[in-house]
Amino acid sequence: LEYIFKAKLFCELSARELYEIFRARQEIFLMEQNIVCRDADGVDYDALHCFIEEGGRVIAYLRAYKSEGGVKIGRVLTLTHRQGHGRELMERSMPRIKEVFGCDKITLHSQCHAEGFYKKLGFERCSQVFLEEGIEHVEMTS
Repeated sequence: LEYIFKAKLFCELSARELYEIFRARQEIFLMEQNIVCRDADGVDYDALHCFIEEGGRVIAYLRAYKSEGGVKIGRVLTLTHRQGHGRELMERSMPRIKEVFGCDKITLHSQCHAEGFYKKLGFERCSQVFLEEGIEHVEMTS
């Protein structure tokens, strides 16, 4: 199957793409990580949605949006672990995010176990460990 990278604003997403995004987010955050929070938080409307599809299914996803301190990446996931899709997603998304939002710096909240992954992509830790949805995170910036 072919992998297709897409980066779209909310208004550009098809109904099928939006469904697949929410399906992937639910599968990872609710079913796999047992995170119970309001996924439909209103941020999606103003976000850039970057994702990789395989056979119409979203297998890697993130969203980027403006926040108080600049531009933030959130909801990063891959359905396929240790196959390089997360790295590919980040490497292809970063230039698009900078282009769309006109920013140099990007921040994110990394789960502690993923800190090394983001370091390899040029992010640096800029906070102490904190709890978010019951999971230890650190803030990182590029």
